[in-house]
Amino acid sequence: MTLNKKAKETIILGAGITGLSASYVSGLPVYESTDNVGGICNSYYMRKNSEERLESQPMDDESYRFENGGGHWIFGGDPSVIRMMRSLATFKNYPRKASVFLEKDDLFIPYPIQNNLSYLDKKISKRAFKEIEKNYDPPKAIKTFKDWLSVNFGKSLCDIFFHPFNNLYTAGLYKIIAPQDGYKSPVNKEDVRKSFLGNSNSVGYNTTFIYPENGLDELMRRLKDGCKINFSKEVIKIDLKNKTVHFSDKSFVSYKEIISTIPLDKMIQITGIKIAEKFNPSTSVLVLNIGAKKGESCPKDHWVYMPHSKAGFHRVGFYSNVDQSFLPKSHRGGNYVSIYVEKAYQKRRVPSKKEVDEFSKDVISEIKELGWVSEVEVFDPTWIETAYTWSYPKSKWREKSLRELERNNIYQIGRYGRWVFQGLADSIKDGLMIGAAFMQKNK
Repeated sequence: MTLNKKAKETIILGAGITGLSASYVSGLPVYESTDNVGGICNSYYMRKNSEERLESQPMDDESYRFENGGGHWIFGGDPSVIRMMRSLATFKNYPRKASVFLEKDDLFIPYPIQNNLSYLDKKISKRAFKEIEKNYDPPKAIKTFKDWLSVNFGKSLCDIFFHPFNNLYTAGLYKIIAPQDGYKSPVNKEDVRKSFLGNSNSVGYNTTFIYPENGLDELMRRLKDGCKINFSKEVIKIDLKNKTVHFSDKSFVSYKEIISTIPLDKMIQITGIKIAEKFNPSTSVLVLNIGAKKGESCPKDHWVYMPHSKAGFHRVGFYSNVDQSFLPKSHRGGNYVSIYVEKAYQKRRVPSKKEVDEFSKDVISEIKELGWVSEVEVFDPTWIETAYTWSYPKSKWREKSLRELERNNIYQIGRYGRWVFQGLADSIKDGLMIGAAFMQKNK
């Protein structure tokens, strides 16, 4: 076992977007478990009829651009953070185009469904409107995410969309977890009334978004150039007493303080801290990236929510409907499409290679049957171990875990480090803020 004999210093664990941002502004060293940066927020490239992943676009531009965890469109964000991002890469602006697809009726309804009631059958639309009006600001006790959906949207919309979709999206957890942030599924009585009268409008946290013109990998490379990164350093243990971080290659480093983007549940385990609460759950996501010729009925949406699918996926995203740069240069112009398909799993339910292969075949078969694609040129599955984080009703596990880690000079940041839902821009903001704070502290 080798020892880093340098004087103890503050270190950063994880070179995802948050860790990179913290290092970029502070100059502190980063330890990353893989041999690349960006985590799930990174692009990669594949030529047609190939299984090789390329880190950057080939010189001839003849490859599909995919992302590790599906499309990471950048929404919201503090103006100063967006300004900083634009100083590193060129971005384009996009208005959201998303739908709910009711396969049985072959019906696309603009998202969010509750703000587009006029697309439904008149009887169903009227019933759904009355249920939302009746249930608005209810006195009922709400314990679970399923309760919250039922109370806010009523039986009709829950039967049509909210219950089956969120059952897939949470891998069945929606029945036992606490309600998630309401801004994901906005409920505004006046907006619903307008939609019922036929005046649909676009609402929600991601009505517009931005994306780097040359892919997320460009933004990651620019951040990486300003960081000190130690690759292939997978953390397996943190010795709190001796203040050392131990890696899988049998090396270790002493630390003064830690800024960590490692998922909160994993951090509690590798530090050996005992929390007198049940761990909050998370879900993993299997993402299948596909490059193909378009089918006759290929949607024009950026992404489509699927409450019912034969293969069990909950969302299909269309990279190339956002921007044609996701396609090989010779394929741009309208006849090809690049897609990502998401299926959720409870975290400890890791599919075997056989299951992944079968899922890939089932997905391709289903989207061909729908007429969304015809000939598939390339497909590639990626696995995101911690994709979405959830909480049990009345749980204090998150707060207790963060507090206990801070008592031991470990500061969790980012979406997974702090066990919160947030977009990429807010994750960058987390990194910049704590990086700046520690830069001042360590002067």
